[in-house]
Amino acid sequence: MSTASRVARRVEEIPFLDERDASLLFVLPGLFVFSAFMLFPVVYLVGISFTDAAPANLFAGEGALSVLTFGEATFIGLQNYTNVLFDGTFDVVLFDRTLVTLPINGQFWNSFGITWLFVATSVTLKIAFSIGIALVVTAERVRGKRFMRSLIILPMGLPAIFTITVWRGIFSSAQFGLANQVLSSLGFETVSWLSERWMAFLAYNVTEMWLAYPFMVIITVSALQDVPDELHEAAMVDGASYVSRFFHVTLPSIKRPVLFASILTAAASFQQFLIPFVFNEGGPARQNELIVVYGYREALSFSEYGRGAAISIIALLFIGAFMWLNVKRGRLADGVNEA
Repeated sequence: MSTASRVARRVEEIPFLDERDASLLFVLPGLFVFSAFMLFPVVYLVGISFTDAAPANLFAGEGALSVLTFGEATFIGLQNYTNVLFDGTFDVVLFDRTLVTLPINGQFWNSFGITWLFVATSVTLKIAFSIGIALVVTAERVRGKRFMRSLIILPMGLPAIFTITVWRGIFSSAQFGLANQVLSSLGFETVSWLSERWMAFLAYNVTEMWLAYPFMVIITVSALQDVPDELHEAAMVDGASYVSRFFHVTLPSIKRPVLFASILTAAASFQQFLIPFVFNEGGPARQNELIVVYGYREALSFSEYGRGAAISIIALLFIGAFMWLNVKRGRLADGVNEA
């Protein structure tokens, strides 16, 4: 009899446990590890968001466990959430050029808006770029497809901070930056990539696309290989062009796997921190400060732990709602291959 069988038999012999309860005991170690490394930090973050936690009071208590009980921080209810959403004013110019001042936190809503814009643009770029590459490496007339596929997944083996640092050098505002050298060779003026808002935003998107495209390509290539050849052959017999076959045969056949990969990479884009922070800390002048960077800076740069925690919880709620809606409406819980 194996060790596991002996342990199971002894557990089942406990008088107040039935067979179902005994089986649940074997899950407890995994639940404990999950709670320690996943659930507890979230619960602790929620607790801090309802206090005025800062270095001066969070670490002021006596004993090593005082931080777990929030030290000398004071419970302030929803004040952090109110301050995050409505602390300050924000000027809006209407279509008739009328200036309206709204009682909202302009920095938070700017961060919130630029984050969703980043998600939309980066996911669009990743989908288009990945489908294009996948079509090339699955085409019949292309030679060396296996070698090309091995090169495609190469970025996945590099540390993200290394790749982002390299791209930061590529988009350097100096003349020796690779992007500016390419522009100069083509007869264009050099660009201050990281000093201008939308140029920096473009640099964010290109770098995010580079980081995520290997995953997207793997999913798309797998989906393309499952498209029946009979569908393409029937379309060719009917005289359909390559573009027509792509939009009426290929895309409908791979849409669910691509949608699944898009939702996952959109969630990663929403949580993007390294790219804006390494490039220019969400600049210039905090205009490109994605919401995770905004929460980080409020907590650690300005020592507002409670405020930073509230920002993180708000971001967590939005990303959770985003994931739930997409999985629900896309019926991805039924499987990526379901019709």
